[in-house]
Amino acid sequence: MNYSGELLVIRRKWWLTVLFFIGMLQGFAQTPQVVLSGTVKDASNGNPINNASIYVPGYKGVISTDSSGAFRVTIDHYFKQITIALVGYKRQIVNITQGKESGLDISLYSTENDLNNVTVSTKKRAKYRNKDNPAVELIRKVVANKDKNRPEHYDYVQYEKYEKLQVSLSRFSEKMANSKLLRNYHFLFENVDTTKIEGKSLVPVYLEEKISDEYYRKNPYKKKVFVKGDQKVNYGEFIDNNGVSTYLNRLYQDIDIYDNSISLFTNQFVSPISNAAPDLYMFFIRDTVELEGKKLVKLYFTPRNTNDLLFRGTMWITLDGNYAVQKLEMFTSKNINLNFVREMKIEQSFEKNPDGRFHLSKSDVMAEAGLSRNGKTNGIYGERSVSFKDYVIDSAKDDKFYEGASEVVAENSAAQTDSFWQEHRHDTLSRAEAKVYHNIDSLRNMTSYKRMMDIANLLFVGYKSFGKFEIGPANAFYSFNPVEGFRLRFGGRTTPLLSKRIYFETYGAYGFKDKKWKGYLGVTYSINNKSIYEFPLNYIRASVQRETSIPGQNLAFVQEDNFLLSFKRGNNDKWLYNDYYKLDYVHELANHLSYTFGFKYWKQTPAGQIQYIKASDGQNVDNITTSEVNASIRWAPHEQFYNNKVYRLPIINKYPILTFMYSRGIKGLFNGEYSYNRFDLRIDKRAYMSWLGYSDLVITGSYLTGQLPYPLLDIHHANQTYAYQLDSYNMMNFLEFVNDHYVALSIDHHFNGLLFNRIPLFRKLKWREVLEAKVIYGGVRDENDPSKNANVYKYPSDPVTGAPTTFTMNGRPYIEGGIGITNIFRVIRVDLVKRFTYLENPDIATWGIRVRYKFDF
Repeated sequence: MNYSGELLVIRRKWWLTVLFFIGMLQGFAQTPQVVLSGTVKDASNGNPINNASIYVPGYKGVISTDSSGAFRVTIDHYFKQITIALVGYKRQIVNITQGKESGLDISLYSTENDLNNVTVSTKKRAKYRNKDNPAVELIRKVVANKDKNRPEHYDYVQYEKYEKLQVSLSRFSEKMANSKLLRNYHFLFENVDTTKIEGKSLVPVYLEEKISDEYYRKNPYKKKVFVKGDQKVNYGEFIDNNGVSTYLNRLYQDIDIYDNSISLFTNQFVSPISNAAPDLYMFFIRDTVELEGKKLVKLYFTPRNTNDLLFRGTMWITLDGNYAVQKLEMFTSKNINLNFVREMKIEQSFEKNPDGRFHLSKSDVMAEAGLSRNGKTNGIYGERSVSFKDYVIDSAKDDKFYEGASEVVAENSAAQTDSFWQEHRHDTLSRAEAKVYHNIDSLRNMTSYKRMMDIANLLFVGYKSFGKFEIGPANAFYSFNPVEGFRLRFGGRTTPLLSKRIYFETYGAYGFKDKKWKGYLGVTYSINNKSIYEFPLNYIRASVQRETSIPGQNLAFVQEDNFLLSFKRGNNDKWLYNDYYKLDYVHELANHLSYTFGFKYWKQTPAGQIQYIKASDGQNVDNITTSEVNASIRWAPHEQFYNNKVYRLPIINKYPILTFMYSRGIKGLFNGEYSYNRFDLRIDKRAYMSWLGYSDLVITGSYLTGQLPYPLLDIHHANQTYAYQLDSYNMMNFLEFVNDHYVALSIDHHFNGLLFNRIPLFRKLKWREVLEAKVIYGGVRDENDPSKNANVYKYPSDPVTGAPTTFTMNGRPYIEGGIGITNIFRVIRVDLVKRFTYLENPDIATWGIRVRYKFDF
């Protein structure tokens, strides 16, 4: 990796510091200190060259270029020439003028190669092409044989797997460690690791380890994991430690080089052994070597476009007919369109099975991230190491062995002793790594740390903790809308310190325009004695609420009066007063299948410009009352979360999420006025498309039976704010469309810079392109259409002109779409959205600019 600079650890005793500098000055006085530095690049394409050797006369050390082609070394004598060499390139001799040796820019010219030998050519390499290229022919053979070189080729495989994930602070300064904010935590910065990366000091702040036995069966497919040990640092109640672990392991995932795509940092990189690799990479044969009697080819690969999500590096391929990877080193380019990640390196090594094939024995993923890409500021260094041993091939287990859950965790896995880890670790911890567990335990118990985290929790989450209860959310304390005018709200909730079984939540709000009180009171009983935000959920909740809302918005009450949602475009005069009484049972299973049962009593009273007017006689109706029972089932395979104080954040993966909901309205139950059946289906899927990016797809559909007034029909989720909302129709007005049956499709496609990476200005800015489209096709049956049935309510209309403002979609779909630019200043998305149908409707916007905040790598 390309890490420059070295942190000087200043001893506390000043006289040692003085002696140290005196020694340095004496050394400078006795010998010359020549700093030799520069970069080595491929002359044909300008790509940096890794592992090139620099030979200096009289210097006995090894000098090699790093992953960015850079080198830097201090020589204690004068010299006139240096030689740069690498197999596959012409040797280069550079004359050195003393005093002008820093910052050399050296280009090497490639030589011609074939599969079986290396032939030095004095001719400049021809323009790269795939046709008649032995390197491309070789990689195509690797692609053709990759299925039989994976563990899944065997009928049965078992092994022991050890995982270690470490996060450290990098490039920190003594000034930062001694700052007023961090002064009390100086003991953390004294635990410095200078051995992991040459010339770099790291301060470990997170460590987790896991060891397990894994078993694979090909047919019928089953993978069984027995976790024997699992330990991680614990930052206390303010941080979801399991969520942090899940998120970090999502960033640093297992690497299968034989996959077409490799997932890292929430993005998918195209593997150099993917089916599309010959079209996206350039391949060069550098050398042929022999290892344990087997002939290997050293194959170099580099992206055709260094801004794309691709790798560069070297792999060693067997020439025994299996064309397997025996060793791998690869890096990401500094030009890559990836936020915050300064550099990433992947190393993998493979061992030979008794049958002659190679299996993965060790995999390391290392990356440094920071706010700046130049590497001169503080950053975060992360490394995930995975090793495998005790492989057993084609040893069948009894069918009963594979039954049950895919992962079985030993009861004492999180409480294993130090002697267990010393015996079972595949590698020993460094001194700094071993100390991080104790350091974080000490940090967690410090009063100043708890106070600092409490303040951070208020700023970023919105709640202020007082031990057994907390107040918030802060972003809802103040808001405004046309019905309530200026609105104040205050509330809070209990924490597990009061009870791990029972949770209370409440708030009160007052509108200074309508002079009415609103509020909420809920009590939740946790059946499994776990947090009501922690997977798997299993609780019963009873609640009562009086609140305002916009018809069809269906926002949770904690978001309904968010201050930022107060700013809206166009007319915003359609509101409701809602009285809710709810009873819900929620149960999530370990296999990520969940179900709910509930009862809801809902009385809705029109507010603002809405009126409930019977079509038959024009009579105003004060309110509508419904009583319904409902149930839902949801399947979200392999779903993972980061738990938050207010909600839990799903970590999106490639697996679909299917949700089916059923509601039954019961007339006469608690004065319910209508009988109906409602069926809803929703499918969410992130579709990864390799180098083409990915699409977020949402398919929804609904069908209502029964004769119902328009407030009980499907009122589509419109958006009149200036923010781009993924689940809303951003050019639709509130209460513009109602249907009693519909299907809808939403597509949000991210190209990840596929096009912009080829435009110089956009490439420099790291902008990315996105396309979106939303379509609804629905309608209203005659029995629910006020123009055809006088027993239902009239659709809302303009109070001045009398022109209708609410419509149905009979015969035509609603369509909107747009183009957007993401990654502006790394966190901002701006979309130009256009509406394509129903342009004749009054008071609409046919196009608009919408903004969204989005943090992503």
